[in-house]
Amino acid sequence: MAEQIITQELLHKLFDYKEGKLYWKNDNKAKKIKGCVAGYIKKEGYVGIRYMGKLYLAHRLIYLYHHGNLPEFIDHINLIKSDNRIENLRSCNRNENQRNHALKITNTSGYKNITWNKKNNKWQVTLDLNGKKLYFGCYFNIDVAKFISDTMRHKYYGQFGRNN
Repeated sequence: MAEQIITQELLHKLFDYKEGKLYWKNDNKAKKIKGCVAGYIKKEGYVGIRYMGKLYLAHRLIYLYHHGNLPEFIDHINLIKSDNRIENLRSCNRNENQRNHALKITNTSGYKNITWNKKNNKWQVTLDLNGKKLYFGCYFNIDVAKFISDTMRHKYYGQFGRNN
């Protein structure tokens, strides 16, 4: 049997959607019980759904279910990988997807794009934009650095510029 391609039409036959979850429509041989939530939370936090021996990410299926197309990247706006409500999902490119992130574990300032510059004894603000590092100055006051960081992130990253 040829591999079945997942389409919006097929998803509407297999699932009902409600509040970020897919529910199986029909009982079948693979123990998919009608009305049960499809999938499970994987160790990295995403919801996975098995169909015909293949693992799919629920957020990708839900996006396809609603929009009829699959972009290369889908961003979880609120950063919660298991929150697959359609209003929390948006199409994006790789750079946009990487811009919408929480603080990195290695962050020492407590704010995005702000590091301590030992040479100047000031807080330094930099942003990465398409592989280039943009420099926005050094500041004695971390609140000023935070304001500059938030402003520049909004200017250069737009809706993907999650603020501090």
